[in-house]
Amino acid sequence: MSLRTRLSIATAAGLLAAAAAVTPATAYDDWDPSGGNGQGWNGNGGTGQGGNGNGHDDQRLYKGVVTADTLALRSAPNRGSQIIRFARRGDVVKIFCKTGGETVRGNPRWYLLTDGTWAWGAARYIDNIGPAPRWC
Repeated sequence: MSLRTRLSIATAAGLLAAAAAVTPATAYDDWDPSGGNGQGWNGNGGTGQGGNGNGHDDQRLYKGVVTADTLALRSAPNRGSQIIRFARRGDVVKIFCKTGGETVRGNPRWYLLTDGTWAWGAARYIDNIGPAPRWC
């Protein structure tokens, strides 16, 4: 294989990897707020997809409200990562889980949000509504 062919393949692979890194994944967004299919805010009730009727399944979503005027939602749990989108004060968000990350104003927790795209939000600026989210 010639050097030119190898360089072309390497360039194409690099461009594909870069495109994949900046394209946010689409989150599963077919939820039922009543929990009737096991996909409600807290996974309560239902025996449908992901639900087992007792509220203790891995598909459980939690709810939070944004407290910052504008909150950057990011590709990783740190302030240096790419901004995927923004949330505004009062927006109700769906939280999949929490993890540790860069400390923001004394709070090292970040929430993985599932509102149309997967994105990380600093927990410092998202108040839980109901139980605290599970660990990722």
